[in-house]
Amino acid sequence: MELSDRITIDENICSGKPTIRGKRITVQTIFEFLSAGETQENILKQYPSLEPEDIKACLRFASQIMNRNYILKSVS
Repeated sequence: MELSDRITIDENICSGKPTIRGKRITVQTIFEFLSAGETQENILKQYPSLEPEDIKACLRFASQIMNRNYILKSVS
């Protein structure tokens, strides 16, 4: 499944987690780096196969996910 031109989900790659362009770099990994205070430039140095648009695509992906309504139900 392709969620954008850069974010893909394939059950055979990283257990189906959203990845960047089918690589073994998950969107979650990029979020973890960003939340730890890493700059986009440092992330791109650590992952030379990434492009600046890949990081922007991760942020757009998160925005799309958060644009949905969720209902939490208790499970006994």
